[in-house]
Amino acid sequence: MTLMLLDSGSLWYRAYYGMPDTLVAPDGTPVNAIRGFLDMSARLISIYNPNRLVVCLDGDWRPSWRVDLIPEYKANRLEDEDSEEEAEPDTLTPQIPILLDLLDEFGLAMVGVDDFEADDVMATYADTHKGPTRIVTGDRDLFQLVDDKRDIKVAYLAKGISAHDLVDLKFIADKYAIPGERYALFATFRGDPSDGLPGVKGIGEKGAALIATHFSTIDDAIGAAHENDERLPAALAKKIIAGIDYLKIAPTVVNCARNVPLPALEISLPKAPNDLSKIYQLKDQYALGASVDRLISALKW
Repeated sequence: MTLMLLDSGSLWYRAYYGMPDTLVAPDGTPVNAIRGFLDMSARLISIYNPNRLVVCLDGDWRPSWRVDLIPEYKANRLEDEDSEEEAEPDTLTPQIPILLDLLDEFGLAMVGVDDFEADDVMATYADTHKGPTRIVTGDRDLFQLVDDKRDIKVAYLAKGISAHDLVDLKFIADKYAIPGERYALFATFRGDPSDGLPGVKGIGEKGAALIATHFSTIDDAIGAAHENDERLPAALAKKIIAGIDYLKIAPTVVNCARNVPLPALEISLPKAPNDLSKIYQLKDQYALGASVDRLISALKW
């Protein structure tokens, strides 16, 4: 039973910027993100043939427990300094409720949990699902979930749907020159400016890769730095020691939570309803055309 997890925000942002903004409903409502999301979902379902699917949502895109540890977490994405709302294109915002209504009419499971990000929802599903799991995202943070033994892979959309990569441990190892299962460790030292995560001061991608190559845990790396381990250049060891306070809190922020209280929900792909009239009504109302038809076809209705 293959489970597909859709990183909803990643997909609708990618759809929004990948589809022309001339796609509008008869009343002028933009629908480019809706159509792109439906097209991508249909294509991915056709490629991977999942038995189960969950559209994963942010219950909170800046969970309080992450911000309490690192106040700068995603602060660069705030609309203004006094706002707790993520900056979002004006013409994307009105599309999301319409998309969610349509997905609900299709009967697709949608899960967001208060004070957790979609990443955490996906991590918990991946951790608890028995069977192959495909995580669909444009976010490399989710590489930390890849597990060859349990057949958990990331369908990584950075190059688009047609040229997307199916990320396994070898892909990570080849791309970053680290053991593939140590991506989270590597990311903790390197940081991620797009998420407001500084990493350890002075340690970039090469230094983080060297650390992840030789050490499997943060404590191992810190111990080696204190002991003048020959595998660590002196300058790198000094930076690790200087960054100990950050390294104590960063893993909780960087690592996906795997203990999200998931709702009891049917996540099997929906069977065709007896009546598609509400779906067709939304299709006509918002001029969604072949995008709706493609998803219907992918679901084998």
